[in-house]
Amino acid sequence: MRVLVTGGAGFLGSHLCDRLVADGHRVVCVDNLSTGRRRNVAHLEPREGFTFVEADVAEPLPVDGPFEAVYHLASPVSTTDHFARPIATLRTGAEGTRRCLDLAAACGATFLLASTSEVYGDPEVHPQVETYPGRVDPVGPRSAYNEAKRFAEALTMAYGRERGVEVHIARIFNTYGPRMRPDDGRVIVNFIIQTLAGQPVTVHGDGKQTRSFCYVSDMVEALVRLAGADGVEGPVNLGNPEEVTMADLAREVVRLAGSSSPIAHVPPREDDPRRRRPDVERARRLLGWEARVSRGEGLAATIDYYRREEPPR
Repeated sequence: MRVLVTGGAGFLGSHLCDRLVADGHRVVCVDNLSTGRRRNVAHLEPREGFTFVEADVAEPLPVDGPFEAVYHLASPVSTTDHFARPIATLRTGAEGTRRCLDLAAACGATFLLASTSEVYGDPEVHPQVETYPGRVDPVGPRSAYNEAKRFAEALTMAYGRERGVEVHIARIFNTYGPRMRPDDGRVIVNFIIQTLAGQPVTVHGDGKQTRSFCYVSDMVEALVRLAGADGVEGPVNLGNPEEVTMADLAREVVRLAGSSSPIAHVPPREDDPRRRRPDVERARRLLGWEARVSRGEGLAATIDYYRREEPPR
């Protein structure tokens, strides 16, 4: 197939491009490089069937069809990025999603939206199921990202209902692995970079807040399966349901890195959800998918990448 991947030079997008090229598809990767990095796809650029286009999806897309599939991953993701670029985050979720859906409609292509567990906000239901509508502050410090994705989900469903576009919504829970920017602010890369530099590992608040982390290869497999699934309507949670506190995660990273870095508690982040864990029964039942890579395996591989590829700060 000929496939469009927006945000394709980002962390997750570049791994998805790898997989699609390996599967024999012709891939057009679009990224404005505001948070993605050209180096993430440099190894693909000599390959026949891979094209990189530097462009902003919130503006008219300089790509021509036909496409059989559109994967819309473009967006600032980490709190560092969407706190710094709230308007760009909202424009990508709104105008960028509309442009990608228009393209999918014109081509008769399957459309996959990379949404997020952040649509659940600070949840009162645990673990989070797709039918839970969420508890989101529309004007809080995280609102640009949360509401951009919530609007993008609504727009995606509207195109499915009104225009007959085959649409899929992936509600992605925390994903990690090689190619995360060292400065992007996500907790695992923060812990690894601090540990490898021999610095204190900074845990916000009491460290009892939880997340559930999925290794990138598992997430790519899930996205490919979801995009190719017939008759799957509505959002699907994608993630590893193994829950861990931030304090325990910090100690695990220090141990796996063979470091003596101390744990340092710093003030809590405003509007930081206390618990986050996906119910993945729909993914198991409809996609035959569940995460396979253990957190220990994934962290060890990620630590090794940053030892080899990314200098400590």
